Amino acid sequence: MDLFNTSVVSNILPYDGEADYYGRILNTIDSQYYFERLISHVEWEKDKAIILGKLIHTKRKVAWYGDAPFEYTYSKTTKLALPWTQDLLELKAIVEKNTGERFNSCLLNLYHNGSEGMAWHSDGETDLKKNGAIGSLSLGAERKFAFKHKQSKCSVSVVLEKGSLLVMKGVTQKYWLHRLPPTTKVNTPRINLTFRTIMKSK
Repeated sequence: MDLFNTSVVSNILPYDGEADYYGRILNTIDSQYYFERLISHVEWEKDKAIILGKLIHTKRKVAWYGDAPFEYTYSKTTKLALPWTQDLLELKAIVEKNTGERFNSCLLNLYHNGSEGMAWHSDGETDLKKNGAIGSLSLGAERKFAFKHKQSKCSVSVVLEKGSLLVMKGVTQKYWLHRLPPTTKVNTPRINLTFRTIMKSK
């Protein structure tokens, strides 16, 4: 597959962290190919969270894959990683080649349209490598992605293009929250692949 990145990698955060935006690393044809493959071949399920003691199922769908049957706990629920598919291994290799990082797992999110998003949060779960990189690859609809500093409340946002890569690393999760805000301007689906490093298998 073609490596499409011709842009200069830039850290979009002004301080206290690194969020490197690579721009598009997949061309339009490859981006669409993988989008269609993942829609059809990933084992999607509605995401779950425990809020105020109640189990909530979201409209957004998720899937969790990895080198081993890793457990990953967030929002007070635990997921068990499935074995990689060939498509995911190919995308992981492309992300690793661009970044020089190595990942052993991937959490995928499927947003059906702009009404589905993600609230402010940081990825600070104990299962994750401390200050490790999280590579976020976007396929499908372009969406705005926002950061907010936990102390200063400074905010930064970027439009994630189809086929683009954003890498959060260093102390980003310690100092910054991030979210995918809902929007009425998007009526097509988006797939987000977040490549991660899990430190232990249970």
